[in-house]
Amino acid sequence: MIIRGEDIGKKFGRTWIFRHQNFEINSAESTVIKGKNGAGKSTLLQIIAGYLTPSQGTIYLDGEKIDEQKHKSSFIGPYTEIIEEFTLAEFLNFHSEFKHPLCSIGEMADSASLPLEKRIADFSTGMKQRAKLLTAFFYENDSLFMDEPTSNLDEEGFTWWKSQLDKLDQQLLLIASNDRKEIDCCAKQLNL
Repeated sequence: MIIRGEDIGKKFGRTWIFRHQNFEINSAESTVIKGKNGAGKSTLLQIIAGYLTPSQGTIYLDGEKIDEQKHKSSFIGPYTEIIEEFTLAEFLNFHSEFKHPLCSIGEMADSASLPLEKRIADFSTGMKQRAKLLTAFFYENDSLFMDEPTSNLDEEGFTWWKSQLDKLDQQLLLIASNDRKEIDCCAKQLNL
């Protein structure tokens, strides 16, 4: 899988966040978007994932405009919502209605050291982040888009996240981050 951006720019109102970004991201190498705070890392990640429309330029997935393509992807960020009224088991079963799980929900929960029957509202912020990450690592996805994926994770959580990254096979991985440990996990950098 190859995602290519040609002359990508985004503005809010009259202010350009970034302009004239050209890049190629492929599933053979993990990529990180890095830059100063406010440079537009999260915005560019959302554009590449197809959640935002660029103000200029075009995104292509395997040679076709991304808005004309349908692919299985997962988007994880500190601001992505999670249904907190659910237990973890209910949340993972609900997610299974949309994507094919790669193992049982019990195996998912065990891998992340999370309790299945506890309400997500009662989870710590780090536990909530691991629950979100389960939907990226343990369901069929062609591409994974992660914005500051280890925010709120302790050292054990980071080690678990890194071990799951190491198991990825053919998925395209794109991370937006300024965290040195996350950056070091990627083979290629896209600087804003």
